Amino acid sequence: MGTRRGGRGWQRTAAALCAAVLVAAVPGCIGPPEPPDRNKPAAIALLEAFSSRMVDDGAPAVLFDVTSGGDTWTHAAGVRSLATREAATVADPVHIGTITESMVAVSVLKLVEEGRLDLDGQASDYLPEFGAVLKPPGPVSVRQLLTHESGLPDFSLPLLASGRWEELAGRPLPLEQQLGLAATVPWDGRLARIFDYSRSNYAALALIVERLRGQDIGLVLAADIAGPLRLTSTTLGGPPSAGMVHGYVTIEGTPQDAAAPAWLAEAPSNGAVSTVQEVNRFYAALLQGRLLDPDTVTAMKGGYSQYYGFALRRWNNTCNNRFYYGLPGDVDGYGTVAMTSEDGSKQLAMTVAYPPGPPTLGVNPLLFEMQEVAQEAMNSLC
Repeated sequence: MGTRRGGRGWQRTAAALCAAVLVAAVPGCIGPPEPPDRNKPAAIALLEAFSSRMVDDGAPAVLFDVTSGGDTWTHAAGVRSLATREAATVADPVHIGTITESMVAVSVLKLVEEGRLDLDGQASDYLPEFGAVLKPPGPVSVRQLLTHESGLPDFSLPLLASGRWEELAGRPLPLEQQLGLAATVPWDGRLARIFDYSRSNYAALALIVERLRGQDIGLVLAADIAGPLRLTSTTLGGPPSAGMVHGYVTIEGTPQDAAAPAWLAEAPSNGAVSTVQEVNRFYAALLQGRLLDPDTVTAMKGGYSQYYGFALRRWNNTCNNRFYYGLPGDVDGYGTVAMTSEDGSKQLAMTVAYPPGPPTLGVNPLLFEMQEVAQEAMNSLC
């Protein structure tokens, strides 16, 4: 467990050095306690205290990466796996949950910039089976899929009703099957469309991208994002990453490894794997206009009265009375929060491999606490 700071060459590790005590004729390696680090920002102390509490509560691992004013702090506590007990490192891949949607939205909006996709066009124009299979009560636009305002039922409800978690974990679930499951749930035919989160929206968007690009969505994300930004640990689909931090759920009180459920590998809503460092690099590139045109990035942020745009949500930045942008990501076994200032210069990405608990469709309450801690830390770095 330790914290590292870069930028001005300062580094601290949790292990005490024994060399100094060799001067004294005292047996063993017992010296005075390490004095408090007076140069450590309050934000880092806050995050380290939260990390320590999470590990004490049973979290297998806690990782974070913070940048501000040219300085970088990284932190890793806990283990990669409860089986091997290898120490976790900040470069270890993790499931990033719903942060996957920000990446998928970039690939959707690149097609819009190329003139191959119309945000206000109907989903059925690009997926002829959309209307025939899903039978929406009215027109559904690409924009409504991006903003979770389509009313499309969430496929995970019938998925989890179809078998035990450990059985589903080994069952691949292609995009067409995700939408086929959504078709078994009645639509809510409200006249006014409002934000109503559904994993099915991004299954439909990913399928549209695949049809227009002629490639699997994982390959498209690699070409649009991971390749250009050299994100070597950021993937959607494929085998589990080497050195991955393992999250866990409990089934009838017994921990079950949640690092590689087959259905999640094909979920463009929450299936990507990355590292906290690469998540920060992605959001910095996005907000600095290195992945999309500046006008497109502005559209992604949403209107001033919206807290959620095109797979970006915002938090108050009290340092300049503006906003941080990013997403929280929640999936069985893992919670991740990423916040980036508008100019990409101040960032925090944090992952907690949750203390094992039963799988649920609801958001783990720890994710809300993580957002509060992250926002407080960011706002103390003014």
